[in-house]
Amino acid sequence: MPRVTPIATKEDFEEKVKKAEASKLVVVDFFATWCGPCKYISPKLEAMSDEFMDVLFFKVDVDEVADLAEDLMIQAMPTFQFWKSGEKKTEFSGANEENLRKFIEDNK
Repeated sequence: MPRVTPIATKEDFEEKVKKAEASKLVVVDFFATWCGPCKYISPKLEAMSDEFMDVLFFKVDVDEVADLAEDLMIQAMPTFQFWKSGEKKTEFSGANEENLRKFIEDNK
């Protein structure tokens, strides 16, 4: 069962991502419903959420939570951010499954 949790508001992001358990890697997928590459990578991210049980996975619809996307300077979709201990560690843009897997493995 996929464990990718939607983020509905800026406050939701603060609570779930920035205040997550310090030892946990948090992966956040910033996507848009109209974005072809986002649709491509979404099932792969869901599969990884089942594989990497020690990692927290979230997704943010940039059109629904535009203020958060703007605050975090999201320029392209999909953008994946990697957080740990309340701090952003790194990010990359693009629907690249190999990059996504490598970033998770390198940062968990």
